[in-house]
Amino acid sequence: MSPTRVLVLNSGSSSLKYQLLDMRDSSRLAVGLVERIGEQTSRLKHTPAGGESRERGGAIADHDGALKAVAEELARDGLGLDSPELAAIGHRVVHGGKFFTEPTVIDDAVLAEIERLIPVAPLHNPANLTGIRTAQALRPDLPQVAVFDTAFHTTMPESAARYAIDVKTADEHRIRRYGFHGTSHAYVSRATAELLGKDPAETNVIVLHLGNGASASAVRGGRCVDTSMGLTPLEGLVMGTRSGDMDPAVIFHLMRVGGMSADEIDTLLNKKSGLIGLCGDNDMREIRRRVDEGDEQAELAFDIYIHRLKKYIGAYYAVLGRVDAVAFTAGVGENAAPVRAAALTGLEELGLAVDGERNAVRGDEARLISPEGARVAVAVVPTDEELEIATQTYALVIGSGNHT
Repeated sequence: MSPTRVLVLNSGSSSLKYQLLDMRDSSRLAVGLVERIGEQTSRLKHTPAGGESRERGGAIADHDGALKAVAEELARDGLGLDSPELAAIGHRVVHGGKFFTEPTVIDDAVLAEIERLIPVAPLHNPANLTGIRTAQALRPDLPQVAVFDTAFHTTMPESAARYAIDVKTADEHRIRRYGFHGTSHAYVSRATAELLGKDPAETNVIVLHLGNGASASAVRGGRCVDTSMGLTPLEGLVMGTRSGDMDPAVIFHLMRVGGMSADEIDTLLNKKSGLIGLCGDNDMREIRRRVDEGDEQAELAFDIYIHRLKKYIGAYYAVLGRVDAVAFTAGVGENAAPVRAAALTGLEELGLAVDGERNAVRGDEARLISPEGARVAVAVVPTDEELEIATQTYALVIGSGNHT
């Protein structure tokens, strides 16, 4: 009998998120997070299925130490990484460029390409590489699979993926729109079609992934035809700390008139803009609390956030021509009813509306929040990027026979 477990790793610069799944029923056997890697105050929180969470503190020097600590916790539950039940390790890799269009078994050539992409993903790809190399050292006999955030968006036509700049310059420096959150957009668009009882290949969906990072996508028949993030995750919607769309000449103005360096502007646009730049908060719950208390700065930030979101909904409606559903997902999309209501207010002529009572209901299941008989369905679909990574990893490894 083939092994059925997949370990999913999401390596950040100072963190390691993980889930161990049994692909026979997509159940989670354990989940956890190692935080503050490299500090004296490192913390590992581990939760086995059906069991109590466990925490351990103390310094964890690097990702190698973090993964070894994770392996120890899994072994305590009889789920050790040396188990013959483990089929593969699936890694989230943020940037796969134009080359990686699907999940890929990792070898030296794949590692080299991920490394070459570091200039367009300097915050993410180095950490992803560290996680891969650490896992390879711990289980060199096991297939390691990279699942790329950008892969789902490689189906965009050139008319959507190209920037209108000199072609030679763009090609030389790999400047094009890649898009991100791809595993979420893939999972949610498919889950939305299933919620409607439709074949994903015949369903058009606008997916709104709204978290601290946020992106929209237009999905026609299961294939992405446009998305809001671009060369980097900075383009598109207003986000927690990122500006989203902006006149690029603002950068030249800040350099020439403001005397700011490229690094200072990078920090401004990625970490000090968006909601936190507009009102000092990047938590939508806190912003809504302030709005309800009459805080004008918070209200303006909320209005700017909604205005940009509404523009993308309208744009992607035009791109798709026919829309079967709009799906809200991720932390804000799944939990902030006022955001969902405000984003669609005034779009009734497009067949878009939310039912107040349905929208107010909270839950962990995919659900419709549009009125009965609405021309376009509006759904809340909890995303599951780890399951998507595990599913793609398992299908690749088992399908190719490349497993232990």
